[in-house]
Amino acid sequence: MSLVLALIAIVVSLVLFAARRRHGYWQRRGIPHDVPHPLFGNMGDWPKKRHIAIIFRDYYRKYKSANYPFAGFYFFFTRTAVVTDLDLVKRVLIKDFNHFENRGIFYNEIDDPLSATVFSIEGQKWRHLRHKLTPTFTSGKMKHMFPIVVKVGEEMDKVFSNKVGDGKVLEIVDLVARYTADVIGNCAFGLNCNSQQNPNADFVTFGKRAIGERRYWGLLDFFIFGFPKLSRALRLKLNVQEVEDFYTKIVRDTIDYRLKTKEKRNDFMDSLIEMYQKEQEGNSDEGLTFNEILAQAFIFFVAGFETSSTTMGFALYELAQNQDTQDKLRNEINDVLAKHNNQFTYEGIKEMKYLEQVVMETLRKYPVLAHLTRKTQADFSPEDPKTFIAKGTVVVIPALGIHYDPDIYPEPEKFKPERFTEEAIASRPACAWLPFGEGPRNCIGLRFGIMQTCVGLAYLIKGYRFSVAPETQIPMKLILKSILLSAENGIYLKVKKVSK
Repeated sequence: MSLVLALIAIVVSLVLFAARRRHGYWQRRGIPHDVPHPLFGNMGDWPKKRHIAIIFRDYYRKYKSANYPFAGFYFFFTRTAVVTDLDLVKRVLIKDFNHFENRGIFYNEIDDPLSATVFSIEGQKWRHLRHKLTPTFTSGKMKHMFPIVVKVGEEMDKVFSNKVGDGKVLEIVDLVARYTADVIGNCAFGLNCNSQQNPNADFVTFGKRAIGERRYWGLLDFFIFGFPKLSRALRLKLNVQEVEDFYTKIVRDTIDYRLKTKEKRNDFMDSLIEMYQKEQEGNSDEGLTFNEILAQAFIFFVAGFETSSTTMGFALYELAQNQDTQDKLRNEINDVLAKHNNQFTYEGIKEMKYLEQVVMETLRKYPVLAHLTRKTQADFSPEDPKTFIAKGTVVVIPALGIHYDPDIYPEPEKFKPERFTEEAIASRPACAWLPFGEGPRNCIGLRFGIMQTCVGLAYLIKGYRFSVAPETQIPMKLILKSILLSAENGIYLKVKKVSK
């Protein structure tokens, strides 16, 4: 018994020694940083006290004026550099991208095919996949998918009309999430999901499960996110089996049906199937395997479903508190529609400049993914000890901190769409607006995301007035355990039909 206790004591001592050694890196470098906790590093407040984006925002504020372009940080035991200088942000995301190509996050293409997305994979595989998928999101492809988005928008208008009557308080996020689920379900899978009419629609249910549930009940998230390579070697998986089975069946059935019927819908799935056929014909340079298609269809649905619906909810939340802005937006929507025979057209939505500014300002205040991560491929800037970042260091760009920097955006707490006129954008430094990232690894679906968000908001603002209700939570509280920004307990607003 005494021998066992002695061995345990030795193991614990070695672990503590290793942790202390690892947590002493920034001190040895003389880089400013907060003193880390022996187990949690600088993440002790997450997820109980502060959202992860707020932790990085506060770190940015604290160390922005330090004599270094980044501050040291420990993501549990992982050595991390939190960038506090926009010039270094630009170098990381654009100018010196070859040093920071990978995100350093978990994926396991063999055991967990849903995780091997264009967002997460690395190296040459990422470059090839990005190259193959880029033509799928051109302006021409957006035009082809636009009628599908409009059709779903019309259905959302009917749903709101039935629910509102003469005025009612509604939880907005769930309703707009059903709109985005139907849009993505149609464009990514060619399926009429009926999410807006059916409160228990599978696409909404599994979309929420894909975002909110983790394998192993989340108990190994710390290990999976902290040690992605080791987790992959141990064949760990991120997604729950029911979610994987649901999307695998949907993609398999869709591919089989379209190949059998030769149906063409000019949507995202058409493009993926063309690449699947090339792979089947032996052209792997231009083709995609079934598992590669599965992963991209999955991330397109999950990312488009969550980010666009959350953005729409936050936009309506701000417009409810800023009635003059809402009126100005409604006037623009009506004026542009009048020029296009009161029809929603691709060209008409592009003409709604103030609508786009409202969306951009919403994404400034509420960037859904509010921090960006990169991992250093090789020692960066070894000639300058102030900017030197060693190989293997995780680099965090605190987008929320940048978006709320009063030196970049005066009165950052205020909602001002005018910040995003062409002149105002040109007056700011590069990389000051990062809801979609920037550079070669920015969000590949940003055009589609903005398009479906603008169409949805145009339908809602045209037909309804949104205002604050007693149930509206002001100030907004966030779900602390989520990586993404999302409102705790939803967003409740008073909704009333606009008199014609």
